[in-house]
Amino acid sequence: KPSYLFGTIHLTCDTSLDENTLNALEATEQLYLELDMDDKSIQMQMMKLMMMKNGTKLSTLLSPEDFKILDDFMKKNLNMSAKLFDGFKPFMISSMLFPKMLDCKSESVESELIKITKEQNEEIFGLEKAEDQMKVFDEISYQDQVDELLKTVKDNLEKDKKEFQEMITIYQNKDIEGMLKLMNESDNKITSENQDILLNDRNKKWIPIMIKIMKDKPTFFGVGAGHLAGEEGVIKLLRKKGYKVEAVQ
Repeated sequence: KPSYLFGTIHLTCDTSLDENTLNALEATEQLYLELDMDDKSIQMQMMKLMMMKNGTKLSTLLSPEDFKILDDFMKKNLNMSAKLFDGFKPFMISSMLFPKMLDCKSESVESELIKITKEQNEEIFGLEKAEDQMKVFDEISYQDQVDELLKTVKDNLEKDKKEFQEMITIYQNKDIEGMLKLMNESDNKITSENQDILLNDRNKKWIPIMIKIMKDKPTFFGVGAGHLAGEEGVIKLLRKKGYKVEAVQ
C-alpha cells in the first residue's frame, strides 16, 4: 500500500489541509513527524538540550553594548531579560521571536496533523529524537547564531518578517524548489551556509528509517517542506532507492 510524504511549515496563519492531504491521512495507519510531538516529555527533553556546551555564555559572545541591546529588545518583545537566557543556544532565542514575524496567532501544521491522527485513533511517532534535532545547534557555530540574532534585533525583525512572508507564500504555492532556493539565498547565514547540517545529513539518516516503516504499514510522513526538494532532498533520495514518488494531483 502506498505511503505519503507531506511537507509541513512549522509556523503559519492557516493550517487548513486540502482534500488530498485529508484523504492521505485517512488512507494511512500512522503518522511520523520529524519528532514525536505528541510525547509529553518532549518539551522537558528540549529544555535540557537548550544550553550551550562548555559553559559558553551569550554575555561573552557579545560585547556589553550589544548584550544590553539584546536585553532591552527581549524585555520589550518577550517580557523577559536576556540574563535569564545567558547560557542558551542563541538560535533558541531566535525561535522564540518567530511568532512575532506573523500578523496573526501562529499555528503549526504539525498540530493539525496530530489532531486528525488522534481523531482516527492512530499512533504518532518521530523520525528522530530531540537530541538529534538540538545537536544541530551545537554543530552550527554559536558565534554565527548570536550574530544572526543580533542582526534580527537591530533590524527590529523587519527583514525577517519579509522573508517569513515570502516563505509562507512559496509554501502556499507548493513550490518546494522555491523554498530551497529561498533558504540558499537567505541573508541568514544559519540557513544559507548550513544546508548539510540542517537538511541533507538528516535527510540521509531518515531514508533507511522510512523504508523500514513503510514496509510495515502505510504511513503518513510529515516533515518540514525544506527537506523535500533538491538532489539531497527526501524525494530524490527515495527515488534513488527505487521508490516511486509521485505528486498527488
